[in-house]
Amino acid sequence: MKGVIFDIKRFAVHDGPGIRTTVFLKGCPLRCSWCHNPESQGFGVATLEGRTGAIEVGRSVSVADVVDTVERDTSFFDESGGGVTFSGGEPLAQPDFLMALLERCGALDIHRAVDTCGEARGDTLLSVAAQTDLFLFDLKLSDSVRHREFTGVGIERIRDNLMALCATEVPIELRVPVVPGINDSAEEIAALAAFVAGLPRALPLHLLAYHSAAMDKYPRFGMPPPLPDTPEPVADDLTSMRRRLEAAGVEVRQ
Repeated sequence: MKGVIFDIKRFAVHDGPGIRTTVFLKGCPLRCSWCHNPESQGFGVATLEGRTGAIEVGRSVSVADVVDTVERDTSFFDESGGGVTFSGGEPLAQPDFLMALLERCGALDIHRAVDTCGEARGDTLLSVAAQTDLFLFDLKLSDSVRHREFTGVGIERIRDNLMALCATEVPIELRVPVVPGINDSAEEIAALAAFVAGLPRALPLHLLAYHSAAMDKYPRFGMPPPLPDTPEPVADDLTSMRRRLEAAGVEVRQ
């Protein structure tokens, strides 16, 4: 079993509990305007023509290749309550490879998190859920028309998948990238709060600040930056958003 990854980050501390090794699988069905890893969007190993010339992105690896790297950090996982996180791109876009990785890590008693946008077949998601200890589930926008405008897809299947996950016992943490001018309006916050508060079970939500530094990646890979003038949210913006969500009954974690 082989798949395509574009990076492995060891000693990650923002991709789930404890110290983690994050494996970035290549390929994504979304095209988010604020994407921090635009080189990950296309499927398969690719050569991109950037400002410094041709850059090869992605590499084909076996399950054993990945797990051998993950296993190097098991002592840190044990001490910190960490584990492995499969991110992307979108890890569910390589379902067979992801399942093989999850099963192998589960056999080694390594905590497994999947960082997903939720845009996948429902049966695929539930199969993955049976081999996952934690989902980090992204929510981008509440209005499907605007969701399609800024990500390339509607929100209906994503929401259906989240509802299906809520019917399982797998822990879920919601994550919202806060992008000024796109999803931080009073109307958007109110719609997000109503949706999250109305889920079948209470889920914690993390606010993730948009980082404009990621826009530097686009010319490096020969892509025009989609949000060249969008500022980063300041602390007061995030505090105000958190208070509005909490007032609506949503648990917001830092």
